[in-house]
Amino acid sequence: MTLAALTPPSSASAAVATARPDAVQQALNTLVRDDGMPAALASVKDRDGRTRTYTAGVGDLATGSKVPRGGQVRIGSNTKSFTAVVVLQLVGEGKIALDDDVDTYLPGLVRGKGIDGRRITVRQLLQHTSGLPDYGMHIDDDELRHRYFEPRELLDIALRYKADAAPGKTWGYSNTNYLLAGLIVQKVTGRPLAEEIDRRVIKRVGLRHTYFPAPGDRTIREPHPQGYHRSPADGPLRDFTEIDPSAGWAAGQLISTDSDLNRFFTALLAGRLLPAAQLAEMRTTVPAGTSGLRYGLGLTSRPLPCGGVYWGHGGDIPGYETRGGVTDDGRAANITVTSIPTDEAAVQHVKDAVDRALCG
Repeated sequence: MTLAALTPPSSASAAVATARPDAVQQALNTLVRDDGMPAALASVKDRDGRTRTYTAGVGDLATGSKVPRGGQVRIGSNTKSFTAVVVLQLVGEGKIALDDDVDTYLPGLVRGKGIDGRRITVRQLLQHTSGLPDYGMHIDDDELRHRYFEPRELLDIALRYKADAAPGKTWGYSNTNYLLAGLIVQKVTGRPLAEEIDRRVIKRVGLRHTYFPAPGDRTIREPHPQGYHRSPADGPLRDFTEIDPSAGWAAGQLISTDSDLNRFFTALLAGRLLPAAQLAEMRTTVPAGTSGLRYGLGLTSRPLPCGGVYWGHGGDIPGYETRGGVTDDGRAANITVTSIPTDEAAVQHVKDAVDRALCG
């Protein structure tokens, strides 16, 4: 779902953190101590552009090694925001229209039980209102870990199942939407999605720790904490650091850092990646669930306890969970834990960590 080192805290701020942990450090400590996360990492940028990085826990349960500050991680569904940016850039260039149907670009490809690509629009793909079933629900963890999937294989998995809803009727999260968005990008540009994301997004805003793993690349290039996974949810932690990420593809294959995600979402909201019209489309949201979450075109908004909202996405992939985003006044924060939380308390504690980072 490459770069210069992240900016560490000054020695003075580090000394203060050692003497009296601030709210973010306390939140990360809670995730490790109370929720069993092997490690937690964060990068926080305030309104004045000052950046602090944080770590808690251990980077490797087998060796007890330190968590690399600013380490690379798999960012899962944050990849959707990158894919959506490329689609919207192509909209701005007149090569894709949001209200065209999928068949305009992929004729005859999307057919199934209650599924017809002539009735689903590009906008509905990006907004998760297509009603398409999620292929990801039908790939088990060990298959995901070891098997290489071509995008068309993933689509075939999805099309074995009936539609979840009629197009445009309701919001429903499905990786299949972004699989098709990626295939549309490739059809329109004639280039691999990975190259388009690299050229149009990663290089444009200087995300030097961010990359789309090549086929067969199961590793993480730069210093990183090991990622762990429980399957079943009450089972033991297993090392899932090295996996084949191809099941994520346009929906979840990228590798990045907390700091690079802050840089990406900051640049996006500042208008450095999209024309104003397309950014406005991206920020036009529908309700998604009951917690105040709203979903635009590959971009979410969530309310903050200190007022206002933050914009981002978030992502899970076995081994890692990332949560965070940016505010309109320039604050940015991203939190990573090295295992997907399996209970509501841990899920809430990750959200709390983001809230503390952005409201501090």
